[in-house]
Amino acid sequence: QVLLVESGGALVQPGGSLRLSCAASGSIFGLTAMAWYRQAPGKQRIQVAEITSGGSRNYEESAAARFTISRDIAKNTMYLQMDSLKPDDTAVYYCAASFRGPVAGLFEYTAWGQGTQVTVSS
Repeated sequence: QVLLVESGGALVQPGGSLRLSCAASGSIFGLTAMAWYRQAPGKQRIQVAEITSGGSRNYEESAAARFTISRDIAKNTMYLQMDSLKPDDTAVYYCAASFRGPVAGLFEYTAWGQGTQVTVSS
């Protein structure tokens, strides 16, 4: 079983930056992809960014120009650098992991962290 622990969420002013971290531990052998999701109040959870075991990156359209997903394999940690933050970025951000290959280009995420709150407000 894998344990994912997010950190780095905070209250930040519009235009500011944050870096979220996701530390993975436990049975991480066979991990195929990791991703960041977010869920704003009253809205569905959506994928913000994804990084595969091969290093490919995918971004949700509104995040592509402002967010950067990365990983430190030696530390079993994934990051999300968020710049030029907007109030619409306010949400709980979740880390997720997949252990299967993609089906029709999509990874199934079966392991989830507890989430970290990001609030963008003046």
